[in-house]
Amino acid sequence: MAGPKIYTASVDDVKGGRVTDVYFVRTREVLSSKGLLGRRVVAEVHTYGLPSGYRWAVLAGVEEVVAILEGRRVDVYSMKEGEIFRPFEPVMEISGAYGEFGVYESSILGVLRHGSSVATKAARIRLKGWGKSLIFFGIRCVHPAVAPAVDRAAFIGGCDAVSGVLGAELIGERPVGTMPHALIIVSGSQTEAWKSFDAAIPEDVPRIALCDTFLDEREEALLAAKTLGNRLHGVRLDTPSSRRGSMRRIVEEVKWTLAVNGYGNVKLYVSGGIDESDVEELRDIVDGFGVGTSIAFPPSIDLALDIVEVEGRPLSKRGKLPSAKQVYRCDMFHDTVVPRVKRLERCPRCGRPVEELLKPLILNGEVVGELPSARSIRDYLMSRLEKIRDLGEIDPEPLLYP
Repeated sequence: MAGPKIYTASVDDVKGGRVTDVYFVRTREVLSSKGLLGRRVVAEVHTYGLPSGYRWAVLAGVEEVVAILEGRRVDVYSMKEGEIFRPFEPVMEISGAYGEFGVYESSILGVLRHGSSVATKAARIRLKGWGKSLIFFGIRCVHPAVAPAVDRAAFIGGCDAVSGVLGAELIGERPVGTMPHALIIVSGSQTEAWKSFDAAIPEDVPRIALCDTFLDEREEALLAAKTLGNRLHGVRLDTPSSRRGSMRRIVEEVKWTLAVNGYGNVKLYVSGGIDESDVEELRDIVDGFGVGTSIAFPPSIDLALDIVEVEGRPLSKRGKLPSAKQVYRCDMFHDTVVPRVKRLERCPRCGRPVEELLKPLILNGEVVGELPSARSIRDYLMSRLEKIRDLGEIDPEPLLYP
């Protein structure tokens, strides 16, 4: 009997086209037998619908697509990673001989769809908790092989930091997090765990005590404050749903108890099953949130890759819009989708100047576009989210302008 395995693909497996659906392999064999692998096609990545209640999504995973396609004889035009997009808008265009990229469809969609789904959910929670600390605690929800990619997408989407050690390292950030329940249980008591943490961990790590292990939250929070005194930065409440009742009432009670006992400066953080509705309910009385599952397992942004031109002729499956396209946006976030051969200078809706969103990323296999750091991508998205906050709402769909 063979020994146990960790079932994961290597980078070489991905770049070698082995992480694909077998029908793409068979398509390559059939086209090769007919001498058609060299036919030049234009394919675009897009979504024609978003999850219920979503009016926009965030593009993530672009850098990984570049890593897959670099060196292939293709041209890639793309929106920026971290860009806001809507249904019917191509977020990426790949053109070249079909044999150069067809077998990579599964991997390309995998990184874009997964990354965009995570980043979009993080961005939605970021908007609900604007100005509050938001930490991603979700790698325990996913296969460890993809944990760094999920950390990156959550950070790009607006989380202030991630707890994953490798994920943070790969994006050039510092992992954030203090203690789990395991530390308290193995230590034998809350006070022993808090004091041991304070003695052992570097000073630049904030002293945030987990306060829901054995006692009522307000009792443990007050005990932590008395134990660490002015060294205590904050308390984290990770109350399980089976003991929760009204989380707002629990937080209010903890906040009140700390304040009347002279510890009103202690920050309050909440984690454990947090989603958009919880952030909206608690944002006025807490200082931050630790979010895991709702970001790690979000509603899916259903991106597809479809051929829209063959040998220069507009051609697509029914239900899709044929021809290569460009997306234009004005500063009021009005978007217009036009055939690539058509150029716009001003928005058809408001007359303001527009910018092109699809820009060269790879030309004939050579990377020509920028690949910003995760921090730069996050900053760009935050500027876009700030604009959405200023506008109050944006169009749910672009204007299709043939």
